Amino acid sequence: MYKLSLSVILFFVSISTFAQLTLQQKLQSNLPLNAQFQALLLQSRSQDADFKVIRKSNVEIIQKNVADSISKYTKELAALKSNSSSSVQQVQLLKDSVTNLSENLKIEQSKTDSISFMGMSFAKPAYHTLVWSIIGVLSIAFFITLITFRKAKVDAVEHQKTAEEVQNEFQAYKKKAMEAEQKLKRQLLDEQMRRDS
Repeated sequence: MYKLSLSVILFFVSISTFAQLTLQQKLQSNLPLNAQFQALLLQSRSQDADFKVIRKSNVEIIQKNVADSISKYTKELAALKSNSSSSVQQVQLLKDSVTNLSENLKIEQSKTDSISFMGMSFAKPAYHTLVWSIIGVLSIAFFITLITFRKAKVDAVEHQKTAEEVQNEFQAYKKKAMEAEQKLKRQLLDEQMRRDS
C-alpha cells in the first residue's frame, strides 16, 4: 500500500510537473497576452470558487511578458509619433510647395495672357483689338490714298489732254495767224508794187 500511494503521489507530481512545463512553455512562447492569461487561469489550481493558486515563477513570466509588451508598444507608439510628426512636416512642406507652384503658375499665366507692346503690357484680347484697329486705320488710309492717287492720275491725264488740245488749238491759231499775216504781207506787198508800178 505504501508503494501504491508513493507511486500515485509520484504520478501526480510528474503530471503536475509536465503540466507546469507545458504551462511555462506556453507562457514563454509568442502567444498574445490575453491567451497567456487564459492558459495561466486554466492551468492553475482552484482553491476556492473565487481564488486560484498560481506559481510565483508563472506570475514572474507573465510580468516579464507584460513588461516586454508594454516596452514594445511604447517603442512602436514613439515610432508612430515620430513618423506622424515627420509626416506632418512633409505635408506642410508639400502645402508650401503647392502654394509656391500656384503663385508661379498665376505669374506665368498672367505673362502668357498679356503681351508687351511699345513698353506697355496689354491683355491678349485688348492687344488683338488694338492691332486690328491699327490694321483697319492703316487699310482705310491706304484706300483713301489709293483713291486720291487714282483721282489725281485721272485729273493729270485730263489736264494733259486739255493741255495738248490747247497746245494744238494754239498751234492751229498760230498757223492761221501766220497765214493771215503772210497773206496780209503779200497783199501789202502787192499793193505797194501796184502803186510803184
